[in-house]
Amino acid sequence: MNRLTYIGLFIAAILIIAAVFAPFIATHDIYAINTAERFMPMFTNGHLLGTDEIGRDLFSRIIYGARISLEVGIIVTLVSSLIGMVIGAIAGFYGGWVDKILAGYLFNVFLAFPGLLLAIAMVAFLGPGLEKLIFALCIIGWVGYARVMRGQVLKVREYDFVQAARALGASNMRILFTHILPNAVQPLIVQASLGMAGAVLSEASLSFLGLGIPAPAPSWGTMINSAQQTGFQTVMQIAPHVLFAPGIAIALTVLAFNFIGDGLREYLDPKQRKR
Repeated sequence: MNRLTYIGLFIAAILIIAAVFAPFIATHDIYAINTAERFMPMFTNGHLLGTDEIGRDLFSRIIYGARISLEVGIIVTLVSSLIGMVIGAIAGFYGGWVDKILAGYLFNVFLAFPGLLLAIAMVAFLGPGLEKLIFALCIIGWVGYARVMRGQVLKVREYDFVQAARALGASNMRILFTHILPNAVQPLIVQASLGMAGAVLSEASLSFLGLGIPAPAPSWGTMINSAQQTGFQTVMQIAPHVLFAPGIAIALTVLAFNFIGDGLREYLDPKQRKR
């Protein structure tokens, strides 16, 4: 794996540690309001990253925001990949009218709409909230995994060892779960790493639009939205760190999982490894 992969692993490890040990790392109460200390600069009065528009400690809220982002990313990635793996494997293995219904119609219905716009419509219908946000992202996220798995199953099912197992009288379920899925799941691992980055970015985008996790929860997107409502030019003049801190946290998280995905692709693909 290249250096960027190790950088991604390092950033991801820091995020996981921050999320798990947030109560011990945070220096202040994330909901404590002190209007006398609003827009404090960094490293002032014990505030490592300063304070936001109502005097809350920015460093502590960034730390707890990592917990929310990773929770959304992990749950959405696991549920979407499992749903996509099952549907894609069924479509690729059985083919025929099953594949036509699933890949020909169902996949195309979800792919006909941009993912983020569909998520916005679903969250607007369901209402804001963590569980509803996760549900909406899972509904729109499984299609990519299903397409990858379907393509892999279509390829692997023609291998000689699969044909030999079928000739020996193995059942369809045994062939699918014992012979095909273990040899078709590698690209899905790479897709899951990249999907983790997409889920974190989607959560931040929806929270920024006011359709994700509502305030005062310390979501990174909500923090940017709250600061922007004060006035973009005003914030940029007197306290740009209020916008930059959560923005940099989002960028580093997305970059980290993209680097990990690229590294996994290189490691799992022998052709990429030789290059």
